[in-house]
Amino acid sequence: MRTDPLVPPAPEYAHSIRLDGDIILGGLFPVHARGERGAPCGELKKEKGIHRLEAMLFAIDLINKDPDLLPNVTLGARILDTCSRDTYALEQSLTFVQALIERDSTDVRCTSGEQPIFAKPDKIIGVIGAAASSVSIMVANILRLFKIPQISYASTAPELSDNTRYDFFSRVVPPDSYQAQAMLDIVTAMGWNYVSTLASEGNYGESGVEAFVQISRESGGVCIAQSLKIPREPRLGEFDKIILRLLETPHARAIVMFANEDDIRRVLDAAKRNNQTGHFLWVGSDSWGSKISPVVQQESVAEGAITILPKRASIEAFDRYFKSRSLSNNRRNVWFAEFWEENFGCKLGMHGKRPGSPKKCTGLEKVGRDSTYEQEGKVQFVMDAVYAMAHALHRMHRDLCSGYPGLCPRMSNIDGKELLGYIRNVSFNGSAKTLVVFNENGDAPGRYDIYQYQITNGSAEYRIIGHWTDQLHLNMNAMQWASRDSSMPASVCSLPCQTGERKKVVKGVPCCWHCERCEGYHYQASEFTCQLCPYEQRPDQNRTSCQPIPIIKLEWHSPWAVVPVFIAILGILATTFVVVTFVRYNDTPIVRASGREMSYVLLTGIFLCYVTTFPMIAEPGVAVCSFRRIFLGLGMCFSYAALLTKTNRIHRIFEQGKQSVAAPRFISPASQLVITFSLISVQLMGVFVWFVADPPHTVVDYGEQRTQDPENARGVLKCDISDLSLICSLGYSILLMVTCTVYAIKTRGVPETFNEAKPIGFTMYTTCIIWLAFIPIFFGTAQSAERMYIQTTTLTVSLSLSASVSLGMLYMPKVYIIILHPEQNVPKRKRSFKAIVTAATMTNKLSQLASERPNGEVKTELCESVDNSSEYRHLLYQAQFVNVNVGRGSMT
Repeated sequence: MRTDPLVPPAPEYAHSIRLDGDIILGGLFPVHARGERGAPCGELKKEKGIHRLEAMLFAIDLINKDPDLLPNVTLGARILDTCSRDTYALEQSLTFVQALIERDSTDVRCTSGEQPIFAKPDKIIGVIGAAASSVSIMVANILRLFKIPQISYASTAPELSDNTRYDFFSRVVPPDSYQAQAMLDIVTAMGWNYVSTLASEGNYGESGVEAFVQISRESGGVCIAQSLKIPREPRLGEFDKIILRLLETPHARAIVMFANEDDIRRVLDAAKRNNQTGHFLWVGSDSWGSKISPVVQQESVAEGAITILPKRASIEAFDRYFKSRSLSNNRRNVWFAEFWEENFGCKLGMHGKRPGSPKKCTGLEKVGRDSTYEQEGKVQFVMDAVYAMAHALHRMHRDLCSGYPGLCPRMSNIDGKELLGYIRNVSFNGSAKTLVVFNENGDAPGRYDIYQYQITNGSAEYRIIGHWTDQLHLNMNAMQWASRDSSMPASVCSLPCQTGERKKVVKGVPCCWHCERCEGYHYQASEFTCQLCPYEQRPDQNRTSCQPIPIIKLEWHSPWAVVPVFIAILGILATTFVVVTFVRYNDTPIVRASGREMSYVLLTGIFLCYVTTFPMIAEPGVAVCSFRRIFLGLGMCFSYAALLTKTNRIHRIFEQGKQSVAAPRFISPASQLVITFSLISVQLMGVFVWFVADPPHTVVDYGEQRTQDPENARGVLKCDISDLSLICSLGYSILLMVTCTVYAIKTRGVPETFNEAKPIGFTMYTTCIIWLAFIPIFFGTAQSAERMYIQTTTLTVSLSLSASVSLGMLYMPKVYIIILHPEQNVPKRKRSFKAIVTAATMTNKLSQLASERPNGEVKTELCESVDNSSEYRHLLYQAQFVNVNVGRGSMT
């Protein structure tokens, strides 16, 4: 039977590739996919399997040709297929440890009775691989028992960083913990603090998500809404259920995915079926990277996806090498014929793997010409892993063999632990001219390119938008979203609070909160707290800080000041007019009869009452506050001390007249002045003590107008005069006023033709009414926001009204007579003190008798009295025409 010349002969190791050499490296590659229905292996993987496998062979070729790297030492290889299954890979990896297992051949005999001769297995000093993390974990557990170093080119599970469990494992790709940190940095940069995670069941997906969740918890900036897992063997409709579950938290639009490409494709398809195109914001790990297969025919739903991929470069030398491979020059690759059929869609004779293919391979096909070709993404890392092993062996050879050509006896049996130390210390520029180093856990540094899947003018492609090397560098302007909106799409649980609002975090979900406005006098001290402003401050308009409360005072143009000032000015003018009139007509009978000295004292008090209005309204200062303390009670004290002295004198005169014709003591003008100023000195002494005990100063009262709305709050500039101090200052004057009123009541029966007792009485009654009205108005408005205005106006108006009553009732009638009726301002005939007092006493008695008798009886009695008493007629004449002169020189 003739054999087809294109069919390569069956190799000795049909399940593996074997290259002879001085030092043999093991290799693990997923040449085939996972088998179905109990089969260990499935279809061929052209890129992940063949490309990576050829990268190792290519690297070995380059090293063996390099005179500066392992000179006179040839590297060989034993490459196995893992079939993308961890259990199958474990079985295959036992091939690597066969040379280290001693065989007991005592019970084994050949048919001839001789002892068998066993072929000596290759001793593997190190392994390149595997690809999947689950496979690497399984194989690492067996290799560490025999101290065989292992360098992976694609396994990224964080679990493999545990140097206590996987101490002989190293990798030239960064672990997913770096990838998780990079993805978290991307999510944070986007402002997405509320995301869901989606992982394929297995070490890669679960470890990646676990690392992402752990780092997000430690940073505290991102919350996980849901963490879902895709089963290893999903049931029908499983992916639709996953999409519906993700929609249960609609605000968590960002989906962080650690899933294999098949699961990614089916998730995108389910999102498309459920009309969720444009809703989800995908963030994919390196298993998505820049691959086309997950997004084929699902471009619209994948648009905007951000993916991550270890920084890599296309190796042009490998492209030339691989494109030059053919069936004739690549017989060492036992799976290359199968690749040839798969790549060109043809059949290699009767023993081909594609029995249903109508096309027959010619052997003249060319990779890249007759088929599409794109270098697989991990080729660079496969070559770096081989070179890392070579550089470690080179340094070991240099140290142990000291220039010995080829392998010296000390390297005939390489110690795996010693070799591991050399591996961990290598440092060289890899195939992409990037530095290849390992940390203490055997991990490579994290270097990632960041892609976004964009559609521009109907053309979809992955575009690099940034990179991550220990920290994120992202070009926001290069990003593009499905909505064609330049603004960043949101994936947050709660929108940011406005200025002046604090976050009230939902218990257990730190990324979800309610916004509460800082009310009253509180301001936003931090993102989560409101604090009370100092007492003299209020929140600013944004409630982000405090500002001084405006300080106000009673202004001259205020209506509360205009009215008191107007009344005071009129009063001052009227008082000045009276004083000028009295001075001009100082020696006339009316002025003399009014008691000139006491009148001037009383007019001084009235004038001071009016003048007090001005320091009460003026801007508070030390001088103004001093004048307030002095004048507040002094004007009233002058007035009521003089009136009290006058009413007391009248009372004593007529009380003395009832008992004796002798004049009472201390009724002279000098005595009256001494008594008056003695009373005034008590007020002055009290003010002096007040000055010493509490010197006058100003204060700003922030409580008086501290309204509920801080915008209306005002500080009131005022003198430090408390309500108690005010009562004490006015209390003595009010005491004089009350005492004067009592004497006015006692002298109310004295005929008005004899003295000023009744005008003084009316003055005091009116004044008491004014001050009785003052008390409830003044103290009843203590809680009012207009307190300062009301109290100041009430006090000044009360003082002015009191002065006006005294001025109007006591002096205006006299001024009227002096100015308009000078004919009445003439001296009267003087009478003796005895006659005057007797006449006044008789008049009082007649008044009492008239009040006790019926009208007719009184009239009869009066007539009889008049007829029988000529003396009374004389006294009555005196009562009608004689005025008791209380002034100087009016009594004889």
